[in-house]
Amino acid sequence: MSIDNIIAAGVARAVNELYSANTDASSIVPQATRKEFEGNLTIVVFPWVKAAKKSPEAVGKEIGDWLVDNEPAVDRYNVVKGFLNLVIEPTYWNSVLKHIASDTEFGIRKETESSPLVMVEYSSPNTNKPLHLGHVRNNLLGFSLSEILKACGNRVVMTNIVNDRGIHICKSMLAWQKWGNGITPEKACKKGDHLIGDFYVLFDRHYKQELEELMAGGMSKEDAEKSSPLMAEAREMLRKWESGDKDVRGCWKMMNEWVYSGFDETYRRMGVGFDKIYYESDTYLEGKEKVLEGLEKGIMYRKNDGSVWADLTAEGLDHKLLLRSDGTSVYMTQDIGTAKLRYHDYPIDKMIYVVGNEQNYHFQVLSLLLDKLGFKWGKDLVHFSYGMVELPEGKMKSREGTVVDADDLMEEMVATAREVSQQLGKLDGLNDAEIEEIAETVGLGALKYFLLKVDPRKNITFDPKETIDFNGNTGPFIQYTYARIRSVLRKAHETGLETTDYSTVVPDEKEIALIQWLNDFAGTVEEAGRNFSPAIIANYTYELVKLYNQFYHDHSILKEEDAAVRSLRLELSAVTARTIKAAMSLLGIKVPERM
Repeated sequence: MSIDNIIAAGVARAVNELYSANTDASSIVPQATRKEFEGNLTIVVFPWVKAAKKSPEAVGKEIGDWLVDNEPAVDRYNVVKGFLNLVIEPTYWNSVLKHIASDTEFGIRKETESSPLVMVEYSSPNTNKPLHLGHVRNNLLGFSLSEILKACGNRVVMTNIVNDRGIHICKSMLAWQKWGNGITPEKACKKGDHLIGDFYVLFDRHYKQELEELMAGGMSKEDAEKSSPLMAEAREMLRKWESGDKDVRGCWKMMNEWVYSGFDETYRRMGVGFDKIYYESDTYLEGKEKVLEGLEKGIMYRKNDGSVWADLTAEGLDHKLLLRSDGTSVYMTQDIGTAKLRYHDYPIDKMIYVVGNEQNYHFQVLSLLLDKLGFKWGKDLVHFSYGMVELPEGKMKSREGTVVDADDLMEEMVATAREVSQQLGKLDGLNDAEIEEIAETVGLGALKYFLLKVDPRKNITFDPKETIDFNGNTGPFIQYTYARIRSVLRKAHETGLETTDYSTVVPDEKEIALIQWLNDFAGTVEEAGRNFSPAIIANYTYELVKLYNQFYHDHSILKEEDAAVRSLRLELSAVTARTIKAAMSLLGIKVPERM
């Protein structure tokens, strides 16, 4: 039993005996004592003041006295207003450490057949361009959130919806047909998603040039946009695609396959994946069918021009377009269609959409519409809304080719990690293969940690130079600490140091602080899952590493002559390393065994 459960059970017994309050231990949640007060765990006593008919201070004192007399884990206490601060008997922390060490998956709950089924949608790329820095944050958040929810005991399905149709896709296709001269990824020696992205930028360049020429001839910008021959060709291509034109569909399929191959390569290196991928080209008609079904039931209404709308004014919103007057779908309709297919494929209990905060209104509307259309999880869907990633010089723009490409970014991070590690001498004595593996691990770890340590709701200004630092709140700092601990444990094994019982050792303040923080890992995972926040895991891990380094600085481990004390410190090191690895895994980050 964990120390938190032992204290909760003790407090429940005390309250029931002192006040006949019939309190269940599961309702009592000990909290870490604030640093300015003496104590390890704090109990809020206000819930029992009414039953005791005494002041909060008196209730705290009575419960504290009872625990000192009856619970061996409690050494002493103090009361600050309605807060009972408990000091745990020092040697008792040894049993806490043993409890954690004995559970190789401490803090991770296993799913069961009755566990809720949670679907997490993330990535959602367009097939007219490669993944960029904004996609990187989305993918890392989605994957990490999925891993955290699994660790909380949920069954999780990771899904992706690929935006593979629409005018933006036709722009790339048209540019390739006009100016590509039959180029392929193989001929260009380029990833397919990069090649198609080049043509998307090329279309925009020609389109802007065309607008300038039309405006130079006397047209307003609005008239020039309406009269653009190039845009008219793109719209005609989209019309042909929707009507199933054989040639257009053939070109579309070929170019999309190029892009998917490129995406797969990027996903592999990023370390993310999906259980199921959906495509808008398969879902938009399903959504149209569902909207028409809603129209028949009176959930939606049709205007005189033939367009279909939903009236959401009763919910404090406005009227939402679902089908245009020509019968074509909008994004909302496609999302409804995707939801229909997903609900057909999986008995979803909760749906989480990982999408940027610019789509907050969209998901507010989608939730209402799905609920009206009968999806049981619609009303409670979660829009995991996150902030944008910006560069020191401003926002990224895909059409202008000013985005930070995901592949280029990962390559740059790995190269920088290799260079910095070599300068600091952390790669000395390693062969080329080991150097490359560590550079990849550290470079991608730095990138992932930088993007995940911040509250997801906040915008981030990304500067690669800040991420690779072996000091401070960074991925490399955590990874290096892990490697240092593993080195200590290897040396202990190689020198044949014997381990012995350490139950009677009196741990000091820093050892107790480290054990208590390790004990908090399970609660931290639950908190991260409850709040949908990988940042909680990241910052827990940073604090753990800081506590270990303070302990490491002040305590001898391998040279400690007292075998029992040495055994305690080795166990503490082993559990810390294991917890770092588990926590970083929830962030999708690997840790190196040597560095």
